[in-house]
Amino acid sequence: MVAFIATHPPLEQVSQVQGPDVTFTALLEIPGRLAAEPWEVALWYEGEGGEWAEARFGRVGEGKGEGELHVSREGLERLYFTTEPVSVRTSTAFTVKFRQRPDHEWRWIRDEQGMGDGVVIVGGDAVKAGENLPDLIQQLNPALTWKSHMSQCPNTQLWSVQAAAPGTTGETSAFVDIPLGIPWGKFVRWFALVRLWTPWVAPRHGKSTFGLDKDAVLCSFLSPEGKHLTLLGLALGDVVTLLRSDSEGKVVLHIRSDLLEETTGTVLVAVGDSFESANAAVMYHARGLVNPNAAPAPAQEPPSSGDVQPNWYEDWYEGLGYCTWNGLGQRLNQEKVLDALDTLDKNGIKIATLIIDDNWQDIDYRGDGQWQYGWNGFEAEPKTFPKGLKGLVSEIRGKHRNIQHIAVWHALLGYWAGLAPGGELAKKYKTIEVVRDDVDPRNLPIDATMTVVAEEDVGRFYYDFYQFLSSCGIDGVKTDGQYMVDLLVSAKTRRELLHTYLREWGNASLRFFSNKVISCMSLSPQMIFSSHLPSNTPARVVRNSDDFFPEVPSSHPWHVWSNAYNSLLTMHLNIVPDWDMFQTVHAYSGFHAAARCVSGGPVYITDVPGQHNIDLIKQMTGTTTRGKTVVFRPSVVGRAIDPYAGYEDHSLLKIGAYHGRAATGTPILGVFNVTTQPITELVHLYRFSGAVPGTEYIIRSHVSGKVSSPLKPESSGSVVTVSLGMEGYDVLSAFPLTTFQSKIGGQVSVTNLGLIGKMTGCAAILGSKYSAQENGRLLVAANVKALGVVGIYISTLPDLSVKDDFMATIQGQVIPPHTVSVDEVDGRILKVDVKTAWNEMGMESGWSNEVEVKVYFPL
Repeated sequence: MVAFIATHPPLEQVSQVQGPDVTFTALLEIPGRLAAEPWEVALWYEGEGGEWAEARFGRVGEGKGEGELHVSREGLERLYFTTEPVSVRTSTAFTVKFRQRPDHEWRWIRDEQGMGDGVVIVGGDAVKAGENLPDLIQQLNPALTWKSHMSQCPNTQLWSVQAAAPGTTGETSAFVDIPLGIPWGKFVRWFALVRLWTPWVAPRHGKSTFGLDKDAVLCSFLSPEGKHLTLLGLALGDVVTLLRSDSEGKVVLHIRSDLLEETTGTVLVAVGDSFESANAAVMYHARGLVNPNAAPAPAQEPPSSGDVQPNWYEDWYEGLGYCTWNGLGQRLNQEKVLDALDTLDKNGIKIATLIIDDNWQDIDYRGDGQWQYGWNGFEAEPKTFPKGLKGLVSEIRGKHRNIQHIAVWHALLGYWAGLAPGGELAKKYKTIEVVRDDVDPRNLPIDATMTVVAEEDVGRFYYDFYQFLSSCGIDGVKTDGQYMVDLLVSAKTRRELLHTYLREWGNASLRFFSNKVISCMSLSPQMIFSSHLPSNTPARVVRNSDDFFPEVPSSHPWHVWSNAYNSLLTMHLNIVPDWDMFQTVHAYSGFHAAARCVSGGPVYITDVPGQHNIDLIKQMTGTTTRGKTVVFRPSVVGRAIDPYAGYEDHSLLKIGAYHGRAATGTPILGVFNVTTQPITELVHLYRFSGAVPGTEYIIRSHVSGKVSSPLKPESSGSVVTVSLGMEGYDVLSAFPLTTFQSKIGGQVSVTNLGLIGKMTGCAAILGSKYSAQENGRLLVAANVKALGVVGIYISTLPDLSVKDDFMATIQGQVIPPHTVSVDEVDGRILKVDVKTAWNEMGMESGWSNEVEVKVYFPL
């Protein structure tokens, strides 16, 4: 390929813009030897009446390089072009052509790069009050009943749609499929979250024709006018309503009822001028339906020991975790666990949480594979854990003081096949035999019969089990296989057991472990709506996607992709999303690490002992003044910012997060190359969630350390160039600037960058203050949650002397001058090495576990 083009608005995607006049920007990447050629670029777009028209790009001179956060590929040079404002229709398709010289033939981007047309939708009219559902859904089924509701989101309208469903026949659930209609009659893109299989959801995307391969929980449709119609199927009690498609592209309601009597299935429908508002409207209303009169949470047991100390609020998942699953495998034993912890210690990796995963339990190994195994008793497997669970925990806590929390794995029903029929537990609690509709992942024959604790004993079973764990020093659990209560074949059994298990497990885990639980394989509809959506309990950690599979190369970009899109649903639940463990020595290790950092969830690794990327771990973590290793979680969870971009589209995955207070915090954008070739894109500042019009920002790349010139979200030229190779990733942070008038003329702009060298170092910021002092100096005060290198952006730094003009303090004490320096990549960044200064000065944390850094310099 001789030339590569990227545009903003981008090709092959749908972009909603303010208009009707749009300025297009193009980047032409060509071999350096051809840079002097008179390259020409032209825009080809749909004009009035559907006729295609041409607009020429003009070459942009010097200065565009200030937005290049990554260097171009070796031997290539970048040229930038923009158009004059182009007047576009409400929905306008466009493409680009280019040529090397005026006497050469035009070359089309579709032919050169296989890039499809882009679509620009000029911000649609506000949603019209009083608009009815038949106006929005063509061929709306008259057999359905619908009702308008007051929406909790501005610029949206909301309806509930109900369809009749019959009662069960004996032990068999009732199913019914009822057509709904075609959203908008015509749409340009659609997005759905489908049930990948029973425990998980995953994204699906499409263009003008609606077609699902699996049942969906959530669907959204973008109209040519820029409006969004979002549908949410509800699981209320024992009735589950999902969404399907038929051969005509209609949405179909698929209802399953376990009730004896006739009932109704329910779908919520919202229309809004943005996906975010329409999506929030259905989720907020759903919360009110599933939890109209929230009961108070069960009382928690008081802690058995320990002193209360004044700290900044810290949850258990703020620390770095280690899980035994992939790193140590299923053949787990006491020696492996202890050796792994010793190896972590020798490598200087101070984990705060240990998760002892599958295979610590006393299991009856009859049958072919884990799906056939049942659970014998509460105590650990006596042969592989000869000191018992309490002995193991005591040894861990005695030797590894850095480990604050130890959790163990178990399945919701005990083990993958419930209880061992002849085991200790089956004798102690009333049990029943149930039949599950399941398939072994290896397609081996599977015994569908399981022994499980009966309805009346589930509460006692969980109380006894968690009391035993607590007595052993365990203070958390990872409860897996929760979907299995949704696999029970009998409608009567499912009706009796599903909600009983979820309720009693939730009560017991809250009583004994507070929110120190990981709910896993629990994205079945009943669990989403009955366990995760209600807000009357502390938020618990919930696995957000299918597993991390280290040995399956194709799974890694998809894993991050599906987590980002699943978060469009789970961000509205009362949970902390868990994007799963990963390994730090792996082709995609940095890719996964960056995704975990922007996710807003816990970060825990599953390294093979001795195989650790220490540098990568340091990029994810920091050490507090009290010696604890913490991660830097954004205050708003990460999620995909392009709801309608498909996995096969030639584009970067963009995950938006945010840290801090509204308007003054830091927008974060994780960018990931999920394709099989290098990609260069132009990314506009308005794509950063939370960027406020009228405010100036600088964008900093974690990977390159480069910083953009000041940008504003409302300016058409506020784009940065992002270029990633295969498996490439970056975390971009947009920092708001505070500007002062200099005493000697001109302006000084400053901002706190948090801990540089950390992927989400901005999330280490606890507070920032900027003030002009009476003595003519400027004060920048930064409070951070861990030791490290604090970065301060100062626009006039190149004109100042670090030696003569600056003074820096930590906790009010002046620090050694050699710990303050200018950044090697960008001369506008002052680096304060707090960690070195803290250690050299022999400082102690005292009552506080945060660090206050103050920097003074001439205004």
